[in-house]
Amino acid sequence: MYELRAPSPPQVRELRGSAPRPSPRLLPCLVALALVCVAAQLAFVIPGSGLGWDETVYVSQAGGDTPAAFFSAPRARGISYLVAPVAALTASTTALRIYLLLLSAGALVGAFWVWRTLVPGRVLVCAAALFATLWPALFYGSMAMPNLWCALGSVAATGWVARALLRGAGRAELLGAGAATAVVVLMRPADGVWLALPLLLVTVVRPRLFAALAVGLLAGAAPWIVEAFAHYGGPLTRIHRASEIQGGLGWNLAVDDQAKALEGRTLCRPCTIPWKRPGTTVWWALLPFLAAGGAVVARRAGRGRGQVILLATGTAVSLAAPYLFLIDYAAPRFLLPAYALFSLPVAECLVRLHAWARRPAKRPGRSVAAQWRVVALGAVLAAHLVVQLQVTSRVSASSHSTTADFEAVAAALHRNGIGPPCVISGDQAVPIAYYAGCASRQTAGHDGSITPEGLREAARRVPTAVLVSGGGPRPAYAPEGPPVFLAETRDAGPYSGYLFPPPDRSGPGRPDS
Repeated sequence: MYELRAPSPPQVRELRGSAPRPSPRLLPCLVALALVCVAAQLAFVIPGSGLGWDETVYVSQAGGDTPAAFFSAPRARGISYLVAPVAALTASTTALRIYLLLLSAGALVGAFWVWRTLVPGRVLVCAAALFATLWPALFYGSMAMPNLWCALGSVAATGWVARALLRGAGRAELLGAGAATAVVVLMRPADGVWLALPLLLVTVVRPRLFAALAVGLLAGAAPWIVEAFAHYGGPLTRIHRASEIQGGLGWNLAVDDQAKALEGRTLCRPCTIPWKRPGTTVWWALLPFLAAGGAVVARRAGRGRGQVILLATGTAVSLAAPYLFLIDYAAPRFLLPAYALFSLPVAECLVRLHAWARRPAKRPGRSVAAQWRVVALGAVLAAHLVVQLQVTSRVSASSHSTTADFEAVAAALHRNGIGPPCVISGDQAVPIAYYAGCASRQTAGHDGSITPEGLREAARRVPTAVLVSGGGPRPAYAPEGPPVFLAETRDAGPYSGYLFPPPDRSGPGRPDS
């Protein structure tokens, strides 16, 4: 890891004197970019959208009439806290989407604004645009998922640390670094740890800054740790269970899986799909080279600027490493924190390429060539943007179709007498139970939360169904008798339900949460 040494007093004065002054147009440009991304999500993502599997888990914890879904070991409560103000007031998915969309747009501006005294404005706007227009950033901008918030928190935390190291650790830098780190850990503890590792390493000789990061790390992890003692037998036991659910952490080369998933897969597990659209990964293949080139360009532009860009690059590598080499499946959202930080050196490289393309010709007749260089660079970036919007549209359409399937099965359950309070188990029980207003209870697997005997006992008190998709066999714990056809779905084929006999209504009316 590159060591970002604390500068001596003369060097501090030199770095302060060479700091780029924020252009008065920088903030309006960032705001305009955020509004463009808001418009793109309103056009492609939000209309017709519903909550996905993971979203139903997080939102169900935040209140409302739907029982809380089982909260497995790897999850953290940060997103549930974030959506609570809206989820406690309304069940409207559209209201929740608009709330998260506006909040994430503001966070995008705030996170990159931290870097305004570290890199030139044109580089900063370019970096924000590169990140914000990636399809995972567009798709998850209004989703109740933690990864985009980890990305923006990582950009802010790294920026505050860079400012403190190069210009002095004032109160704002200490509070900013600690708070941003806490947000990342609160949202996704594993990402918080991989973020903190390089930042703690470069601040080890700065006790106040090191302490601010450590406090932020512990503060963000506190709810996860308390819950580990309350429900899992301690943090180590919870970490072990989380590792089991994630397939075991160890050497697993998932680089090709991440590349294939970029064609529009929100989750690739197992990632044995054919690679149909390799063109969607061209930018991804170029990313390491552009980032390396940006680090070199920034170093030549000045010692301080080179250091902060190298810090961003090193932190991005740390955040990407576990998802490329330690798990055996892929999801594009996992790499959002790394993409957010990689956008800074890549922007340095692209801005330099643009300056080279516009360089005046030294000899007559070369001006046409310079114009063509500018046109070619613009065409490449435009093509990249078109690809990102196409994938965003395709992923959104697939997500909307899946949501429609969940809603259709939930409606069929209601028609067959399975209504709140109720219990649902079996295939896709977690999201379907949310749409049906029921509790989801699985007898095995990642969301195992009840025994077969416990499920049968619940069926004596509330309406209960066991779901089977694609004409699968009857689960051993399902009631005897023929299944009831519920709905024909696009993704999983026909859905059927094994319905327990109507319960004795004289007992308690709601299953335990």
